[in-house]
Amino acid sequence: MTNFQENLQKYAELAVKVGVNVQPGQTLVVNSSLEGAELVRVIVKQAYEAGARTVKVNWSDDTVTRLRYEMAAEESFLDEPKWYAGEILELIENGAAVLHVISSDPDLLKGISSDRLTNHQKTYGKAMSKYRQLQQSDKFSWSIVAVPSAAWAAKVFPELPQEEQIDKLWEAIFRTVRVDQPDTLGAWKEHVSNLNKKSDYLNEKNFEKLHYKAPGTDLIIELPEGHLWVAADSTNERGNKFLANLPTEEVFTAPLRTGVHGTVSSTKPLSHSGNIIDEFTLTFKDGRIVDVKAKVGEETLKQIVSLDEGAHYLGEVALVPHGSPISQSNILFYNTLFDENASNHLAIGSAYAFTLKDGKGLSQEELLARGLNTSITHVDFMVGSGEMDIFGVTKSGEEIQIFSQGNWAI
Repeated sequence: MTNFQENLQKYAELAVKVGVNVQPGQTLVVNSSLEGAELVRVIVKQAYEAGARTVKVNWSDDTVTRLRYEMAAEESFLDEPKWYAGEILELIENGAAVLHVISSDPDLLKGISSDRLTNHQKTYGKAMSKYRQLQQSDKFSWSIVAVPSAAWAAKVFPELPQEEQIDKLWEAIFRTVRVDQPDTLGAWKEHVSNLNKKSDYLNEKNFEKLHYKAPGTDLIIELPEGHLWVAADSTNERGNKFLANLPTEEVFTAPLRTGVHGTVSSTKPLSHSGNIIDEFTLTFKDGRIVDVKAKVGEETLKQIVSLDEGAHYLGEVALVPHGSPISQSNILFYNTLFDENASNHLAIGSAYAFTLKDGKGLSQEELLARGLNTSITHVDFMVGSGEMDIFGVTKSGEEIQIFSQGNWAI
């Protein structure tokens, strides 16, 4: 691949300076699979050059993960990883930033016992609940980037010879995060500004609810009083900006927990916990999921919804144009980081506190009282297409079309 090392350097710079925005004297925690080693080494160097106090790298490996699910004692999946949660909480309470470098095989845990998967999700979610609350309140800087693995690249590009698959996925990733452009950081500054213009418009209109219409979808989503539309960039409690997802194309807010009514159909497969869920519909009444159907992975989807009471409700509504660069690439990534940025999407589970006016300092009970959902999980799924229309309804009853045939109408 031409210019690979140059693009890798630009990618690392983007992750360090824009993603987590490392500050002098700050600790950076990097969670990565072994496939990310080449990028992580460049990230570590750039983080120290930016003045990081120390960089702590936590490695994972798909083969080891699969072996655990296949061979570990059944009761081990009931053990809460309090040691892991305690370490990361101590680090972020002392000002650390967290960067995730992901690359897992979308089919990694295919065929694994549903009990093992569910027990792990519950115990991990419980142990990490405090971390998620801090994350969803912008208490610390965090970001996610991706690198190819052989298994993931083979899933995305099965038609290519094996020796070409990883290079092809690298090229696709570089395009989506704009490192193929001469001035990557400048391109991101312009992109974030354009996204913020959309969120400013939506906040000015202060819609009471949204109405989604598309094949297989007729859904009303009420919005809580004081909701805020936000875009790519966030500001942590120390006043430092960061970008949680690289790439990102979304403008999002939180729905009213009890205000979702109707049916929505998925438009892209969802890769969750090493399993694929596809061609599914969810039906809502008074905010709660009352019916779940899927042609592929229905049992996995039902497990997600049953993790806790909050998993029966939505925590995020995100708007992404069908004409986004990721969508126009016509690549199905089988990875939510990318696929959610090619499509309007929703999320089962917890809401982000910062999508509510003065929400960052509220407790979980206070967020619930103001209409936001809380849960031990947060799972995005894609519902947008070139056939979707979305209407915003004001408090006076005026309907304004904000999406037409999958793209912005404002």
